Amino acid sequence: MNRLFKKYQETVIPQIMKELGIKNRMAVPRPDKLAVSTSFYEKERQDEAIKQAAGWMTLITGQGAAVTRAKKSIAAFNLREGAAIGLRATLRGSRMWDFLDKLISAVLPQVKDFQGVPRGGFDGKGNYTLGLTEQIIFPELDYDSAGKIRGLQVTICCKPNRDEEAVRLMLEKLGVPFEKQNPKS
Repeated sequence: MNRLFKKYQETVIPQIMKELGIKNRMAVPRPDKLAVSTSFYEKERQDEAIKQAAGWMTLITGQGAAVTRAKKSIAAFNLREGAAIGLRATLRGSRMWDFLDKLISAVLPQVKDFQGVPRGGFDGKGNYTLGLTEQIIFPELDYDSAGKIRGLQVTICCKPNRDEEAVRLMLEKLGVPFEKQNPKS
């Protein structure tokens, strides 16, 4: 059993049930899936870039990534409909918990001048999106094998789609290091 999942089951669920007055364990907000995506477009050697990015996405997520394609052509960007523009991977179950544990305990502390993740990443429906500027902060990657520096987005989708406070409470209890709120002067 994953360390973070065990903490969620044994500590977080009872605390949230008590604080929010929830009587049923299944009604407690919980991470349902985690989506990791990166996007890019290169005029030359696009296939090579996709192959390289798919390699490091597989390393950091533990599963293969699917190619995302452009839905329509945009002349200003020299983009053709159907052109590969990125990669995505959706993690559920134990892979999701493993990735989330690695993100919280190993990756985020390596970010230079890290002050916490922004609180503005909630969408009001129980999902939180975090943008990372470099993929090389993951421990599985070394600078030479990662190729070009690329950013990625991590979206934590929670169920049930509860209000933001319940989800924030749950993510804070899991150990997501949010930035400190400045008291208004």
